Amino acid sequence: MSKHSHTFVETYDGFLGYGMDRQTDEYTVQVYLQKFSDDELMKVMLKRMSDAELGEFFEMISKMLKIHLAEPEYHRYFLKDEE
Repeated sequence: MSKHSHTFVETYDGFLGYGMDRQTDEYTVQVYLQKFSDDELMKVMLKRMSDAELGEFFEMISKMLKIHLAEPEYHRYFLKDEE
């Protein structure tokens, strides 16, 4: 069984747009991130990104994880460590 899921993007049929309200912003970001992380798209994007862009992207994600997740949450939700 797969540890990761991207089901929200497959089922969400609401409005996508940023700046209307917090809930729509959250839905939009979730859809964008799930679409962006698609394996096929990543094969294209990663080859086209510069070393600097790759570094910026990695640093931004790492920073968000450190700010918003406690250590046990990081292991549970991001690393998907076995319990």
